[in-house]
Amino acid sequence: MLPRDVISTGPLILRPPAEEDVEAIVKVCNDPVTARFLPVLPSPYRVQDAHDFLEKAAAKWAGGGAEFVITQDGGYVGAIGVVPPDQWGVASIGYMVAPWARGRGVAATAARAVTDWLFDHGVRRVELQAAVENVASLRVAVKAGFLEEGRRRDARRLRDGRYVDMVTFARLAGDAVAAEPYLPFFADGELCDGVVRLVPMTVEDAGDFHRMLADPTVAAYHFGPMGTLEEHERRCRYTGYWWVSGQRIELAVRDAASGAFAGHIQLAHVVPSLGQAMVGYSLVPEFRGKGFMTRAVRLLVDWAFANTALHRIVAGTDAGNTASHAVLERAGFSREGVHRGLFVKADGTRVDDVAWSVLRPT
Repeated sequence: MLPRDVISTGPLILRPPAEEDVEAIVKVCNDPVTARFLPVLPSPYRVQDAHDFLEKAAAKWAGGGAEFVITQDGGYVGAIGVVPPDQWGVASIGYMVAPWARGRGVAATAARAVTDWLFDHGVRRVELQAAVENVASLRVAVKAGFLEEGRRRDARRLRDGRYVDMVTFARLAGDAVAAEPYLPFFADGELCDGVVRLVPMTVEDAGDFHRMLADPTVAAYHFGPMGTLEEHERRCRYTGYWWVSGQRIELAVRDAASGAFAGHIQLAHVVPSLGQAMVGYSLVPEFRGKGFMTRAVRLLVDWAFANTALHRIVAGTDAGNTASHAVLERAGFSREGVHRGLFVKADGTRVDDVAWSVLRPT
């Protein structure tokens, strides 16, 4: 049985929920972000639902679990709950943060504190799950020291009726808390040089991305299946997860003046042991010949060398793609050689790959 405790961690106090929390609970549970990723909540969420929650919280404590509200300076900023440990000493947690407290590390601090508290009371393993599209929750899990253990495909249905993949994380007693992510998020949410903006890809970009790949010039040098619009929508829903997990960064290239979609750029094939990643890109026809992609590549490469441990960024280009060769030369890449017969074309023939690289400035 877990003790009915109060946990203090820095400016946050975690305590069992009380009547004084009802108004804040109603506001948080009616927030669109909360409702989107917690579809089991009643909609709309009413005062009576909050009173029912207080009764369930008391029953959870009595049944071996825990339910905390998170407070800061006496005010409600979120909640975190614990499913009772099973016979193997495995518990699971879930959390939510009030809209007025997001972006301040509340959930990560609380998740780490509750997990450490569980270990102190004999729990051996703590699990949590986050929707693959819930980037904020994914970041919380990583910051709280949890390790990803896999994905459960179409495991939960959201309020809009779609099924979503769930990412499973866990911490074991004795695990070292993870270091800073290998690929941190942009400090300002984007990169911009006044002409070009690089912003994380979202599902709203899927249509433009799909149309860009269908352009004959892009298709001629595209490697791999072209994909359907549905597949591109799914890809865009995964971009935040790939970034948080350090696999790759997928960005929309936008005209800084109009906000129009101009293309796509990615930092992929990340190999921390080598300090190496690969840049790839495509541009829509109406923005070609304006230097947009050269600017985009420079922005991303400069950011990577300033904010990550990457030492070397490479690129591979079809031997006949002279426009892409020019972009890389202008962006400071050097030609390294040729991989003969590397790329497979749509007709089954193979073409050479021209290899390029740029090294961290010394």
